[in-house]
Amino acid sequence: MANQQSDDTPVAVIDFETTGMSPGQGARATEIAVVLVRGGRIVDRYASLMHTGVWVPPFIEQLTGISNRMLASAPPADDVMRAVADFTRGCALVAHNASFDRGFWQAEHALAGVDEEVQQAPFACTLLLSRRMYPEAPNHRLGTLAQWHGITPTGRAHRALADAEMAAELWLRIVRDVQTRHAAEVPFGLLCQLQRVPRQQLGRAVARYFSEAGRAAESVASGS
Repeated sequence: MANQQSDDTPVAVIDFETTGMSPGQGARATEIAVVLVRGGRIVDRYASLMHTGVWVPPFIEQLTGISNRMLASAPPADDVMRAVADFTRGCALVAHNASFDRGFWQAEHALAGVDEEVQQAPFACTLLLSRRMYPEAPNHRLGTLAQWHGITPTGRAHRALADAEMAAELWLRIVRDVQTRHAAEVPFGLLCQLQRVPRQQLGRAVARYFSEAGRAAESVASGS
């Protein structure tokens, strides 16, 4: 069984560090990391601090280790987000607790003037998928899941690259386990669907996904 998604779509696993919980509350990103996954393995990485001019509160500095002094010499956020848009073009997007990262993804790209197609790209969420795949885990925080699966951290928690690398390894584990339990092929679209269904219905959702995909393929073939 191939340890990869059937369509071999490259996946960009995203992690932001920020000054607060929500762009809607005035928070901005302080750091972004992207880990690219393809063919069942990590193939590339990008990480950068980013300067927005927004003050980092002391408790955030203590949590992340990212200080106002560090950000003063960081590249402008607009430049970083344009580089990220280029780096991830053509990739499917993944994050742990994706609703958080997606909010900053959309807000920072919008401020940088990146096209709306990039801003609105769908995310798969390793938090939601882990809740369905691993209900027996002590909890579903990224660090706990990494330890539970035997994933070795590569750096300090709450720094973007270390967290993105843990999330990428967790993503690969989820893909392998979906293959083992439910399907020989794991397209990205299937995982996006599985994160929204009750845990007890995963097998049924997999069967429905491939049935609908088969009907769609037949419809295209008959119309050509």
